Order: sequence, then C-alpha cells, then structure tokens
Amino acid sequence: MGFSQHGTVKIVNGIGIYAGITQYDLVSNNFTTKKGAGWMLGASATVDLPHKWYNMSYNIQLAENNLGIAASNIGYSNEEFIDYKVLTAQIALLVHIKLIESFLTIDVGPMLQYNGQLDLDDKNQGGFMIANYNNLLAKDIKEISRFNVDGAIGLSAGFNHFRLKAQYIYGILNTLDNLNKQNLDQTGNTGKFKGNQSMLAFTAMVSF
Repeated sequence: MGFSQHGTVKIVNGIGIYAGITQYDLVSNNFTTKKGAGWMLGASATVDLPHKWYNMSYNIQLAENNLGIAASNIGYSNEEFIDYKVLTAQIALLVHIKLIESFLTIDVGPMLQYNGQLDLDDKNQGGFMIANYNNLLAKDIKEISRFNVDGAIGLSAGFNHFRLKAQYIYGILNTLDNLNKQNLDQTGNTGKFKGNQSMLAFTAMVSF
C-alpha cells in the first residue's frame, strides 16, 4: 500500500510602487476637446499564483490629468483650447492573464474612482465662452460628477522586481451627468450633457 499527496505550491505576495504619465480626454458630443498629458503615482499588492493561468493584484493610484476644451474670449470669434485639470483617485482589482508566464501579462479589471472638479489652469479664462454654446462659460462646467466606475485593460512586461505597464481606462458612467442638474444655459446646444472619461497610463513599477 502506498500513499501520496500533492505537494504545496508556493504563493508569492509582493508590494510594488509605480509612477508614470497619463493622457486624458473626455469623449463627448457637447464639447470639442484635446487630450492632455499628466502624471500618475500608485501602489500595488500582487498575489503571484504559479499554478494558475493568472495572477491577481489590488491597486490604488492617484493622477493629475489635463485636457483642453475649445472656447473663445467674449467679443472674439477665434476659438482656442483652454486648459483644465482634474485629480483622480482609483482603486482597482486586476486579473493578470499570463501570456509568457508572469513576464508578459494582459491586465484587466474594474475600478472605482473619485475625482475632483474640472479646474481651470488659468482662472482669468473663466469668462470664456464654451464652443458650441451661446451663453455657457468656461467656469460653469467645473462641477462634474465626482464618482465613476471604470473598466481597465492593459499590458505589463518585466521581471520580479521591475515592470513596465501600459493601461487604458474608460469611464463607464457619465462624467458630465452632474452638469444636467445645475440649470445651466445651454442655448445653442440643448442636448443632454454626456461624456465618458478616456485615459491612457504608461508607468514603471518597482516591486519588493
């Protein structure tokens, strides 16, 4: 008579910190926008599962994002892109699908997001008229919705202690929905305010 038992599989937990750049936009028919560059900082707690086709990680990341929205100075016909910034804080649960063991993975999962208001870089441009509207000022659109649910997909490549990551993050909820509750003057474009966040992030991570 013999007896055998499956050997234990070592599960490796790791902590990583990462930083990089972002490219942010609002996909909307209400505004004419231009993507802007920003920065991102984050931390990750990873569970490495050698016997599975995937790994898991919990992530928290903070970013300052920038974008341009077309507007014109009152009394002038020429339009220009005026700069806004928005701070985002995101918590994510990601599945890392192994393409080449843990060296190259597809990263996918949901995110919960809290963001600040849409802040003008130059407060003196608050009286500019937003393109496509007759009476909507640049300062009127700052109070966007503060919470969002995002979907994220990306690639990461590297070794145990260093990885490069590329990630696309799309806001599922209407980022501009809160503007619909503010009784803003929409003369010239009376459609409902609707826009979805679109963000690219390129980061480098060091793990411990």
